[in-house]
Amino acid sequence: MKPLRFLGDSLKRLREFPPDASHDAGYQLDKVQRGERPDDFKPMTTIGKGVEEIRVWDDSGTYRVIYTARQADMIYVLHAFEKKTQATSKRDIAVAKARYAELLRGTP
Repeated sequence: MKPLRFLGDSLKRLREFPPDASHDAGYQLDKVQRGERPDDFKPMTTIGKGVEEIRVWDDSGTYRVIYTARQADMIYVLHAFEKKTQATSKRDIAVAKARYAELLRGTP
């Protein structure tokens, strides 16, 4: 099982999700750790190769966890946030891109 590493404030933000959404996001990340696919995800090629977004739906809103599992040693959670619009906000994409770039440079 690959360990998780949360970059920046992604763990703090994930813990701020409502309880049901947080639990579901954790379950989906556990599936990724075990080499399985999350139930609802999509590739985020705008952020980088091998980056994916877990989609969590809750009565209180829509939540996203952006991660990459392509690294040999662990799964890196780049960003977690509540999605408030149809498209992912430029700010959220920029945060995930910056953290992915740091990861590739070896400075997360």
